[in-house]
Amino acid sequence: MTPVAVYFDIKTAPMRIGQVRLKVRDLNAVSAFYQSVLGLNVIQSDDRRVTLGTRATVLLELLGDPALARHDPRQAGLFHTAFLMPMRGDLARWLAHAMATNVPLQGASDHIVSEAIYLADPEGNGIEVYVDHPVADWRGADGEIRMATDPLDLQALLRAAGDTQWSGFPEDGSIGHVHLQVGDTKAADRFYRDVLGFAITATYPGASFYGSGGYHHQLAGNIWNSRRAGPRPDGMAGLEAVEIILGASENLAQIARRAERAGVAITRDINGITLHDPWGTAITLNA
Repeated sequence: MTPVAVYFDIKTAPMRIGQVRLKVRDLNAVSAFYQSVLGLNVIQSDDRRVTLGTRATVLLELLGDPALARHDPRQAGLFHTAFLMPMRGDLARWLAHAMATNVPLQGASDHIVSEAIYLADPEGNGIEVYVDHPVADWRGADGEIRMATDPLDLQALLRAAGDTQWSGFPEDGSIGHVHLQVGDTKAADRFYRDVLGFAITATYPGASFYGSGGYHHQLAGNIWNSRRAGPRPDGMAGLEAVEIILGASENLAQIARRAERAGVAITRDINGITLHDPWGTAITLNA
């Protein structure tokens, strides 16, 4: 009897990504891109700010300011925002849509834990669109999570689309992870593991992957383009903030105490706390 494939339910993790906030120079162009290419819905909009997501959930917040300096890919900040599709067929239908509308794609990989397709928005903010493999495929004989960058069989993926057409970002889709550019992986480990409490689930040369609740990663940090980068300059387009939503088993007070012991400044509000990583990215933790 063939075993039933079990997929990870990202919403059960003690810590998961809520929304991502980007600062952009051309608000209309970037907003239009995420609507047409990823199928996100406009939730709120004015002259300086647009929120996008599913019908009920904000996934992306865009703050517009034409005076911002252009995104510098050598600075610490965003490597990519990774949009998680619920099913393989959803990713296949999105890929067919992207190909039919001539969306420039930058790569595609099978990572053992997932199948992923890469692109960027008009201002160079990286995007991954992906679907997870069943959890049983993630681990080797030693029980450790395995990750790789293998070729993705695009034709096999497209066959999973079936006869259904792409009709926009799925209602139960989410941001599965955010991959960051950092100046030093050891400093990133001290913040994301030792202060926030993520486990290091895997490492590559120059990169650490941080997971919660057994997931392969909700966050990652690499130095591939940004080795020895300092805090990102004020007034530059790019990543502004990442929201992390805490489940019932994760204690906000414990994270705050670890931050205080590490000398990391905390801003509190009615919903949670905000910390800044060593490169200036705001990490907001909401219970």
